[in-house]
Amino acid sequence: MATDCELCKPPGEDLLWQDEYCRVVAVADTRFPGFCRVILQSHVSEMTDLDPSVRQRVMHTVYAVESALRALMQPDKINLASLGNIVPHLHWHVIPRFRGDSHFPDPVWAPARREGAVAPSPSAIELAARLRRELGPGGPPA
Repeated sequence: MATDCELCKPPGEDLLWQDEYCRVVAVADTRFPGFCRVILQSHVSEMTDLDPSVRQRVMHTVYAVESALRALMQPDKINLASLGNIVPHLHWHVIPRFRGDSHFPDPVWAPARREGAVAPSPSAIELAARLRRELGPGGPPA
């Protein structure tokens, strides 16, 4: 773990699920409800640095988050992104998108196009329960 990495030692995450490989957290961004991050539990910057079995486990988790968000929110699209240009610690953004959101069809990091309608956010308890169903036990207590 890198002591100066904000993903290695996060302050007060809203943890939804975790195992020994990765954790899923809710991102506090009211403009984009349901926005989650899947964060590798070790300080690695690229997918190809991982053993293939760990790579597969991380992506299985990303897909489970996407599936849970689709079931709970029925978004028009899910954006998946792994950038790490600013924080070189492997993590995936899983972002439900709606045609009426402030940035659609642009990425959430682009300038807003308009004031957007905000979709209802799934409850953390509901999302964590779906993740446990898809991924097995882990994460915060029910």
